[in-house]
Amino acid sequence: MADTVRGADGELLWAGEFVRVEVPSVARAGSVAVIRLDRPPMNALSLQVQAELAEAAAQVARRPQLGAVVVYGGPKVFAAGADIKEMVAMSYQDMVHAGVGLQAAFTAIARIPQPTIAAITGYALGGGCELALCCDLRVCGDNARLGQPEILLGIIPGAGGTQRLPRLIGPSRAKDLVFSGRFVNADEALAIGLVDRVVLPDDVFTDALTWAEQLARGPALALRAAKEAIDRGLETDLETGLQIERAHFAALFATEDRAIGMASFVDHGPGKAEFTGR
Repeated sequence: MADTVRGADGELLWAGEFVRVEVPSVARAGSVAVIRLDRPPMNALSLQVQAELAEAAAQVARRPQLGAVVVYGGPKVFAAGADIKEMVAMSYQDMVHAGVGLQAAFTAIARIPQPTIAAITGYALGGGCELALCCDLRVCGDNARLGQPEILLGIIPGAGGTQRLPRLIGPSRAKDLVFSGRFVNADEALAIGLVDRVVLPDDVFTDALTWAEQLARGPALALRAAKEAIDRGLETDLETGLQIERAHFAALFATEDRAIGMASFVDHGPGKAEFTGR
């Protein structure tokens, strides 16, 4: 489904069998998209779900009117991991090929140019935790459980867990989680920096959406530049990272929002600008 469909609950921008992209009717001026996983009962991340996640990422990336994105698995579970029933019969040769698609799908989520927020309810384990790691920010319910239990299956994380997790919480804490396969509750996840906010389970989606709407009010091109500068800078040395920052910093002086932001600051003080996204 390629065309936008308008309904009582908002706009459906794209839909696969298990993943869809929608703009909730409650989102301010249609500024926030939701990538919604819907594969009951546990949102297992099968090969098809992975492919649909990649397409969902492409759908939001090509819509500059969207200022932020929420990734949501529904009110009961974010995603409980890979589809083990699908994986159990795979050979080494099978996984050599499947692993490329797995990482490519998650990288597509990580490369969404808009700010992204994972809204985590229930379990975010294995691939589910790795999907949350692909987002810029994470909100979870106080009943959430997160972890990388792949070691208990005789394997290791394969969708970025050994790379994104230590970059987020540090190598020692990441090794603890990956080596043990243990789950962490919401309080520990917050304490170690694995999530950014903990709220009541019923408030997870609303909190993430509100946060996303706040981000979407910002200067879109500057937000995209900030995200790329941080993400690309983490992948390289400090000197190269500073060069990336300098290039983005200078380029933003060609934007309308830069002129609006500076004029508003001079005339009205900080935080009063109304940006256009140009």
